[in-house]
Amino acid sequence: MKNITKKYTNGEVTIVWKPELCIHSGNCFGGLNEVFDPKKRPWVSPDGTTSEKIVNQVKKCPSGALSYYMNNNTEDAEAVEVKAETIIEPKRNGPLLVYGNITVKDSSGTETKKKNATAFCRCGGSGNKPFCDGTHKKIDFKG
Repeated sequence: MKNITKKYTNGEVTIVWKPELCIHSGNCFGGLNEVFDPKKRPWVSPDGTTSEKIVNQVKKCPSGALSYYMNNNTEDAEAVEVKAETIIEPKRNGPLLVYGNITVKDSSGTETKKKNATAFCRCGGSGNKPFCDGTHKKIDFKG
């Protein structure tokens, strides 16, 4: 999968979306349909509500595919760094979620730093291994 990053702003907050990390949990549009609507293009419309509501909804993203930064912040902080212990949570019939700041080293030795939450494939079908791409839903993974 291509390494794509898309940004959407209302002038105050910028929503950052990295589709290759998305596990299609639905947490983004499950409570803020006026901003996140997967049936529309673009699917993110940050003018639909307040920046505070956007930030609160983005924080519900379990994979880290969605993050945000405040435009008045001079540092490029696209993701809020977790300053806590690492937590690992297997999702029923879904990915293995790892919360915290981690470094993922792939088979070629390339390291990727991850902040907040990372979703790892458990079904074996992801086209973006070791990360989850939502394939578990398509293949009806149970586990």
